[in-house]
Amino acid sequence: MFSGIVSERGRVESAPSAGTERLAISHRRGWSELRVGDSVAVNGCCLTVVEVGDGSMAVEVIPETLRRTTLGSLVQRDPVNLEAALQLRSAVGGHLVSGHVDATGEVLELRPEGNAVWLGLAVPAAVSRYCVPQGSIAIDGCSLTLVSVRDLEDRSAVVEVSLIPHTVAATIAGGYRTGSKVNLEADQVAKLVERLLAPFQVSAPAGAPTAVEKLG
Repeated sequence: MFSGIVSERGRVESAPSAGTERLAISHRRGWSELRVGDSVAVNGCCLTVVEVGDGSMAVEVIPETLRRTTLGSLVQRDPVNLEAALQLRSAVGGHLVSGHVDATGEVLELRPEGNAVWLGLAVPAAVSRYCVPQGSIAIDGCSLTLVSVRDLEDRSAVVEVSLIPHTVAATIAGGYRTGSKVNLEADQVAKLVERLLAPFQVSAPAGAPTAVEKLG
């Protein structure tokens, strides 16, 4: 479990390929407590550490992870968001993030306003149903607050978040461009509520929104 507060930006030393299922990453900080078998979030994906070096780590990546996330597009020298797993004594500065990516989205717009940067994203239906203004979403593992949600006819959505200067400077968000692909994880609480309410849904005409979707 993670909090969505990125610890630092690492850098890809070697990316998964046909001959290897490992992702090697260099990092600046000590991470002195990191051990083989620990979990770490890489661009919001919870991965298992299989090797620890001096200023580096390697994690294993399986085909399902490459299909579901943006990790398969990483190349050497790409920056990545890193976060160590929460401990019981850790502060949860963002929101509870599992590191299990629901889908990928696409950057549609970057717009400066004062010291902030507005980020507009295309979000697929698998995630948009859990998006509400002032709710939480994890974008490449970074916990962010949704400012606006515009639903589209196909049940996907265009959402906006406003990035503070620290987020732009400390995460890979500073490198986003129009067309950039990002990993998305919906709020765990919203997904659990939907699951709990599912047995109580009332049948509705085809195409009509369910009670849960109306709540969203």
